[in-house]
Amino acid sequence: MKIGFIGLGIMGKPMVKNLLKAGHEVIAYDIIKENVDDVVAAGAKAGASSKAIAEECTTIITMLPNSPHVKTVICGENGVLEGAKAGTAIIDMSSIAPLASQEIEKECAKKGVKMLDAPVSGGEPKAIDGSLSIMVGGDKALFDSVKDLLLCMGASAVHCGAIGAGNTTKLANQVVVALNIAAVAEAFTLARKAGVDPNLVFDAIKGGLAGSTVMNAKAPMMIGGDFKPGFKIDLHIKDLSNALDTGHGVGSPLPLTAAVMEMMQTLRADGFGQDDHSSLAKYYAKLSGTTIQP
Repeated sequence: MKIGFIGLGIMGKPMVKNLLKAGHEVIAYDIIKENVDDVVAAGAKAGASSKAIAEECTTIITMLPNSPHVKTVICGENGVLEGAKAGTAIIDMSSIAPLASQEIEKECAKKGVKMLDAPVSGGEPKAIDGSLSIMVGGDKALFDSVKDLLLCMGASAVHCGAIGAGNTTKLANQVVVALNIAAVAEAFTLARKAGVDPNLVFDAIKGGLAGSTVMNAKAPMMIGGDFKPGFKIDLHIKDLSNALDTGHGVGSPLPLTAAVMEMMQTLRADGFGQDDHSSLAKYYAKLSGTTIQP
């Protein structure tokens, strides 16, 4: 299948490479030339613009930072809808506000273009090994027709409901992840401050009820002081902002989310916005005067 792919950041590049490994032809575009060059070296073809990709491909994947970027790429000047034919399918795998997905889908429908919102969870490591969790909103028949394509990039792809449901599910995911990371950072700082080796704490509790995929991924980073971004604080702030806005809109209070959002805002103010979200450990180091790592 010929796939158009727009957005080649930390997540997009490995996702394209997995599509190529699965035998798909990929025409890729990004505003950063080096990102395009990276996937071209892996076998993709370079697209000239979002519009040009839509003129060539009837299945298009977007993987972009936030709602405004998706709106511009799909609905803006020289965007996908300017080049798309009726029947084109857009799979937006960005993590954006559910309302934005619904608004973009309405614009697509005016041109006979179909759209799914299909955000992912797993960060860069799972994007690289093709084991992302993909949560999808939109027409079920369209989902069924592209599920095998999605599974070239993920270990699971679940249809969650109408358009916007994928991003609502992703917001729930991001709330759980953020609070879990904060809890791990708080607990391991307590251990270090009390004189207990966090490595031993990790070994002791990871197999019990406190164990989680988040702990397994992030505790070693905190203990090792490795905050190379798999998912940046700045991006998690974006997701929590969307979660809080959505919660306010539907009348669902998110007090714990709001607290972790303020922790992340503090880290951004301290210059750590581009660090991995495991750098919540730095927030606790600031409070306690003790780092988790030796």
